[in-house]
Amino acid sequence: MSIESVNPATGEVVDSYDETSESQREDRLERATETYAEWRETPIERRQGLLSEAADVLRRNVEEYATLMTEEMGKPIVQSRAEVEKCAWLCEYYAEHAASHLQDEVVASAPEARTVIVHEPLGPVLAIMPWNFPFWQVFRFAAPTLAAGNVGLLKHASNVPGCARAIEDVFREAGFPEGAFTTLLIGSDAIDAVVTDDRIAGVTLTGSDGAGRAVGETAGRELKKSVLELGGSDPFVVLEDAPMDETVQAAVQARLLNSGQSCIAAKRFVVVDDVYDEFVDRFVEAMDEQVVGDPTDERTDVGPQARPDLMDELHEQVEKTLEAGGECRLGGEPIDREGAFYPPTVLTDVPEDAPADREELFGPVATVFRVPDEAAAIEKANDTRFGLGASVWTEDLERGERVARRFESGLAFVNELVKSDPRLPFGGIKDSGYGRELAEDGITEFVNTKTIWVQRAGGAGTEMVE
Repeated sequence: MSIESVNPATGEVVDSYDETSESQREDRLERATETYAEWRETPIERRQGLLSEAADVLRRNVEEYATLMTEEMGKPIVQSRAEVEKCAWLCEYYAEHAASHLQDEVVASAPEARTVIVHEPLGPVLAIMPWNFPFWQVFRFAAPTLAAGNVGLLKHASNVPGCARAIEDVFREAGFPEGAFTTLLIGSDAIDAVVTDDRIAGVTLTGSDGAGRAVGETAGRELKKSVLELGGSDPFVVLEDAPMDETVQAAVQARLLNSGQSCIAAKRFVVVDDVYDEFVDRFVEAMDEQVVGDPTDERTDVGPQARPDLMDELHEQVEKTLEAGGECRLGGEPIDREGAFYPPTVLTDVPEDAPADREELFGPVATVFRVPDEAAAIEKANDTRFGLGASVWTEDLERGERVARRFESGLAFVNELVKSDPRLPFGGIKDSGYGRELAEDGITEFVNTKTIWVQRAGGAGTEMVE
């Protein structure tokens, strides 16, 4: 069988790839397992050096990789280039910090004993990754996982097979051993068989909460470590003292980054009554000014949705919200042109339990809610089953931090849009998943944190039993 990648801006087939057969999957799993036995013994300085090489490979081929992303899933080309650069930065971060994050820790716990906490790799780790950031999502798993001494296997989204293959090539060109990072071009129906394979030590997934529940259930049944980075319906809270010029500009960027297809995109704009009308008027005007079109054009702000069925699903959510009583202030209809294009859209007066209030809208659709004051804004921000990111906008920084501490989310920003940074832990709570990526947390998720107790023979002896 073959897997086709289709350009969502034109509907044309970009390329076709052979699906990984069951026998090929077996061969690649076995090779990964054999490579792990050697890779885990490779000095960490060598692993870090290869990550630096991977960063160089990414930068040398930035135009090739950016163009591939734009062709396969429609990301505006300027953002595609930035994604490649961010992957290089991530590789450099772990090339510099992996050893310090994994260094042994000596703990004084008992007389005449030496106790050490060490971090050891677990084995082959399966990554199930989405299409929206086809390079970044993979690298933020792969860089720390490989640095820790594990090996990685990738099941990428089926609409970005070219990106999956290209990422495998990055690590090969950088000098990683064959089997250290392996792409499996398989369908979702084959995931369980890989997760339950005895050679797989852990699994990480970025995707919908539905996919997360399914994979988490399988991993839990197998008693395997899992990390789930799932959806989000991030609140963007505007208080009465918000710097309005900066806030509106950030609101547009926070909603339309990656054509609105981001877990940490601001989706619910919660605005206090004193500035609600001003914010809505200016926000609608600014959203309307954004350029929708050919993602290969440097001037394009919003490209197509990644697949026609995703655009149809988004539009259905908008229609149901309007049928429930919401008002459409901008957009709200697919653009009548070739490709899966949906315009920047602003919804207001959305009733409780409408799709735009309760569901994640994965596209360039913003929902604005009016609230009387700060307390009501916090309550509305937290009134969601998701808990990934949140931001608050105010001139009073102490007030902003106080509000940020009350958000039920894994990430909280004051006067800044929610974003990921290699130096900071990333992840959510509630239906946005569990576990953390990036920073020190990202490299210690898939290690065995082992306690070693060294006692002199005839020493202190046992004082208690568990």
